[in-house]
Amino acid sequence: MNTPRPISIPVRAAHDHAHAHAHDHGHDDHHHAHDDCCSGPACAAPVSLAAPPRAAAPGELLLRIPAMDCPTEEGQVRRALEGFGEIRRLSFDLPARTLGIEAPTDAWPRAIAAIEATGLKTEQIAAPPSADDTARAQRREMTRLIAALVVAVLSELIHFFTPETLPWQATGMGAAAVAIALAGTSVFRKGWSALRRGQLNINALMSVAVTGAFLIGQWPEAAMVMALYSLAELIEARSVERARNAIAGLLALSPPQAEVRQADGTWALVDAKAVAVGATVRVKPGERFALDGRVTEGHSAVDQSPVTGESIPVDKGPGDEVFAGTINQQGALEFEITRPAGDTVLARIIHAVEQAQGKRAPMQRFVDRFAAVYTPAVFVLALAVAIGAPLLLGWAWLDAVYKALVLLVIACPCALVISTPVTVVSGLAAGARRGILIKGGVYLEEARRLQTVAVDKTGTLTEGKPRLVAQAVLNNGTPDDSVLRIARSLAARSDHPVSQAIAKGLDLPALGVDGFGADMGRGVHGSIDGTAYVLGNHRWIEERRQCTPELEARMREHEAQGRTVTLLAGPQGVLALFAVADTVKPTSAEAMAQLKALGVKTVMLTGDNPATAQSIGQQVGIGEVRANLLPQDKLDAIEALGKQGPVAMVGDGINDGPALSAATIGFGMGGAGSDTAMEAADVLIMNDDLRKLPETIRLSKRTHAVLWQNIALALGIKAVFLALALFDNATMWMAVFADMGASLLVVFNGLRLLRTRH
Repeated sequence: MNTPRPISIPVRAAHDHAHAHAHDHGHDDHHHAHDDCCSGPACAAPVSLAAPPRAAAPGELLLRIPAMDCPTEEGQVRRALEGFGEIRRLSFDLPARTLGIEAPTDAWPRAIAAIEATGLKTEQIAAPPSADDTARAQRREMTRLIAALVVAVLSELIHFFTPETLPWQATGMGAAAVAIALAGTSVFRKGWSALRRGQLNINALMSVAVTGAFLIGQWPEAAMVMALYSLAELIEARSVERARNAIAGLLALSPPQAEVRQADGTWALVDAKAVAVGATVRVKPGERFALDGRVTEGHSAVDQSPVTGESIPVDKGPGDEVFAGTINQQGALEFEITRPAGDTVLARIIHAVEQAQGKRAPMQRFVDRFAAVYTPAVFVLALAVAIGAPLLLGWAWLDAVYKALVLLVIACPCALVISTPVTVVSGLAAGARRGILIKGGVYLEEARRLQTVAVDKTGTLTEGKPRLVAQAVLNNGTPDDSVLRIARSLAARSDHPVSQAIAKGLDLPALGVDGFGADMGRGVHGSIDGTAYVLGNHRWIEERRQCTPELEARMREHEAQGRTVTLLAGPQGVLALFAVADTVKPTSAEAMAQLKALGVKTVMLTGDNPATAQSIGQQVGIGEVRANLLPQDKLDAIEALGKQGPVAMVGDGINDGPALSAATIGFGMGGAGSDTAMEAADVLIMNDDLRKLPETIRLSKRTHAVLWQNIALALGIKAVFLALALFDNATMWMAVFADMGASLLVVFNGLRLLRTRH
């Protein structure tokens, strides 16, 4: 039974070197936070996958920051808290506008003061607001912005259709001022705070542009720009939230209650969070499992697609594991709880994707650095147009200032900076939906570059469990059925894996065995109906002098294929031969063929003997096989392969841990239920299907293509409107529509990855 433990999946942090590997130990989030700041609604910071926001954890300061609605403000907060060495972790939840600070309580007042010095007001909360409160707040925000847009349109109508007399002009200006106040209070507060600190972010650009337009008499446009900008920001935030919440529906897959057996034998519905490990739960046909557990009674087919991505239901019986969120299809099942509600496989998947959103891909870091240079450059260009054009080119001062303000609106890097995280998060969610759990954007982006995939054998290419693959009753006068029943009877009494494989492979009733015993390193023995028999290995039969040349030839044939041969012998000689082997998974050969088609070289690294390894390699289509490897040997092999180009390691056990860590990307098999794989790997294949390897590479290539499409769209639209602003008659209306349109275009383009099926 797996020991319950808190949800904690160490997620790798990305270095800038080629292998991008170093463990994130979870305590240094704050100290590296300044490297991940951005200037637009782009940071894929760890955000909650479900509303409403969580309650404060013990010893945690949980703040609501009403104006923190995009990563621009997140970056401000991170920079404000950079000097606080006491802070162990910052946990941002942008949709809920909350920040969790893990720090000693005596540092809380200073942290709050530092945040509020940026112009962001804070509210300390101990419990999350209800879903109704959150919905009401969202409705109020939308109503306020629609009202601002209506008043801005009224201001435009007054400007166009009324005489240019003081009363009408004053009325129009007043309406514009009201619209700006309704839509832009938060923008101005954050913008001026940024300007005071010498920062040029989106809010600073919009504040300067709208104020300038109002002062030069373009108050109708100033009002419209602010109203449209704020509405666009709201729509954009909701769209990005859709990407970030793409697998939030998983939370709803687990029923809130479970039917638990009581002490008196009756059944009662109990809150799933209150069910203790070890309790027995019943699930009926058509119902979902509320918790993880191990079947104790009943047989059924279970649809595991929500967790593992498997399209075919899996048969479950006593001893098999079941997972929260999966669907029982046929018979009723009783199962023993092995994990509490907060530590189910489903909960850990969601937590891992939350953490993955905070791991910034190389493309995302590049775009953020580019935007940090791009925004000030356009600000300088706008100043040059406002001051230099009238002096050098003879432009009218008001026209030059107006064009400069249009440039500022166009310069907003929303679309550019948001182009990467929404795409990366969509890619992560698309993978998770299909049973591929990628622990960070860096691994999603690196997968397309893989040149070599090194694969472990046992449990990865093969099932990891010995099975009876061949049997032969020798010609000795005893009926075949009787011989097989004797073998089944002896094998069933042993707990050795080979004996168990023989017992399971022979579906026959067992006979009574007297004087049963095991001989270490040889096999088992016992008497049936007064006759002594042994079920043992080649060496024991030789010691009994019962081997023949014909038998030796048969055994060599099986052993050459990597099979373990066991013999049943009685007083008169050998009665039967049984060959046991670890069988290849049905999908392994297809997976290796798909990798080859993608131009990826495959290598097997195994600790098994060369004969078995070569046999498995030939069956699945792997040309290079390295056998008899210890964990250190696998590590050395990965390091050598890594010098030739990006390399992946695929494994499922503790002995694969060093090689998984050394590889460019470590793929863990058996993520559904395997703590070792869940912790050690960068990418988890939740259903043990190796075909997910080429699927990950294809997803990486599609994500990379969409990233470049979004960057080209964002920069292309900006370039066109910058040219129009300088040399044509582009207006602030056009500028804000261009900015809004480009932002929404890249968001929706990134969301296309969620619909990817192959």
